[in-house]
Amino acid sequence: MARNDLDAQKNANGQAGGVQSVDRALQILEILSRDGHAGVSDIAEEMGVHKSTVFRLLESLAGSEMVQQNSGRGKYQLGFGILRLAASIPARLSLVREARPILEDLAHQSKETVNLAVLRSGYAVNVDQALGPSSLATHDWVGGLTPLHATSSGKVFLAALPADERRKILDEVGLSARTPRTITSREALEKQLLDVAHNGYAESREELEIGLNALAVPVYNHVAAVVGSVSISGPAFRFDTDKVPELITSLREAGLRISEKMGYTQR
Repeated sequence: MARNDLDAQKNANGQAGGVQSVDRALQILEILSRDGHAGVSDIAEEMGVHKSTVFRLLESLAGSEMVQQNSGRGKYQLGFGILRLAASIPARLSLVREARPILEDLAHQSKETVNLAVLRSGYAVNVDQALGPSSLATHDWVGGLTPLHATSSGKVFLAALPADERRKILDEVGLSARTPRTITSREALEKQLLDVAHNGYAESREELEIGLNALAVPVYNHVAAVVGSVSISGPAFRFDTDKVPELITSLREAGLRISEKMGYTQR
């Protein structure tokens, strides 16, 4: 074999080995992320490789502070280097950009209007909207300020707030009646917010507009804080969650998918 062919083969083998090492290092990080900590033997057994290979990779990861060893138990866990990398992600993530394809999928699936909202100055502000094929809505909700107590998205935000912060906002904005069905009692609202926190979703039944129902779920970020809300709304004559319970399942799945794109991981 010519020398050039030998060099090419060596380079190819080296590149293949390098890729394999990267794959294995990532697998180790996944194991530590899942289990919290693990020893060399446990990791080697799960990966199906020799302990010396795992030890070598762990030492390399420890050198860049991606992992660290617990001196008391001799096991490894994720290190502060991971935090440095993770800290740079949220600033680069755009909630609207990450959520857009999921909103469109949900609108097509539900055949209704889907909105993405954030909390701003005591109001729920819709920052994006997708229309389903059967949607009768012509109103553009994007940019509009909607009251927290009368909307499904607003109730999601209120349920996630500490009690003192929630009290402050409600004291400032009040509980005005938008329709005869709007909740204007603080006690009744607090009771409903307990259900929202327990069930993981909020409802609004003709509380903002007569003839308009809505469902909403939270969107979480990498530290499990609520940073947004995704909702489905439609005319009350056909949008009844008691009759179409699968809407809640679809909405929850969409909220989780957006949350995962924002760095959220379920524990």
